[in-house]
Amino acid sequence: MSAFAAIRIDKDEAGYRAAYAELAESELMEGDVDVEVTHSTVNYKDGLAVTGKAPVVRRFPMIPGVDFAGRVTRSDHPDFRPGDQVIAGGCGLGEQHYGGFSQRARVSGDWLIHLPKGLTPAQAMAIGSAGYTAMLCVLALERQGLEPSRGPVVVTGAAGGVGSVAVALLAALGWRVVASTGRPEEGAYLKDLGAFEIIDRAELSTPGKPLQKQRFSGGVDTVGAVTLANVLAQTAMDGVVAACGNAQGMELPTTVAPFILRGVSLIGVESVRPNLPLRRTGWERLARDLDKGMLARMTETAPFSEALERARSIVAGKIRGRLVIEIG
Repeated sequence: MSAFAAIRIDKDEAGYRAAYAELAESELMEGDVDVEVTHSTVNYKDGLAVTGKAPVVRRFPMIPGVDFAGRVTRSDHPDFRPGDQVIAGGCGLGEQHYGGFSQRARVSGDWLIHLPKGLTPAQAMAIGSAGYTAMLCVLALERQGLEPSRGPVVVTGAAGGVGSVAVALLAALGWRVVASTGRPEEGAYLKDLGAFEIIDRAELSTPGKPLQKQRFSGGVDTVGAVTLANVLAQTAMDGVVAACGNAQGMELPTTVAPFILRGVSLIGVESVRPNLPLRRTGWERLARDLDKGMLARMTETAPFSEALERARSIVAGKIRGRLVIEIG
């Protein structure tokens, strides 16, 4: 197929805009593997790219979409052959290189991994970069020796994509999960994912003392700013917090007190670099540890024709859990 449909973002004298467009394969960027994209997903970063509410896109024009799954149609890379099912995420997709909101993709084979056994392409995109990031946070807690016997862990932004998968993963691994959310109507949903307790985000989102009551042995924070500062202040001795988001803001108004008086560790988690060994480990753990029925309950599916609208709505907080886009 020489022509294909995609969402294209342009920025010029007419302004910033995202719209569906028809492109030719000759317009694809460089890469040694061509993929027929079958599924993608909507991440918060995709919403920021489509709306222009944050400087996510680094070059124009751009096809957004941090993630995609599909079938290899051409390969000059030694690890892949036509017909292989693959997934991609991060690696600058949708920011510096054409991403997954497209029927076709051309990328470096160094950015791809084979679809893990036990996952369908749709399930892989139900996980996506959000779920992969959640898994990296769990791995970070484990590397620091944190165990469920130490006490409850908190997940902030729990009804979002990263938060939902983090709740499900941690609960499945035996943790008592405290889910923090600004959407009280999602309490039943979060309980179904395995949350032990639901708290209103207001408990963590306003400034507090540098050290507070020790409530959590650790946590996964997707929010940043004051919320992360309060999580650190409420983390118990030798606790661990994995930080991966900035929904509330980039600043961190805290002190050294949690670190030097309680030995709390703050671990930064990023999921963009093409670290293939880590990607394979993370995805293998996801295929093994994430309950597929639970994944289905946190996932909605939409056609490609709705991708643009849904990307805009995620920024407004109108999407819970995970959203799979059927491309082909």
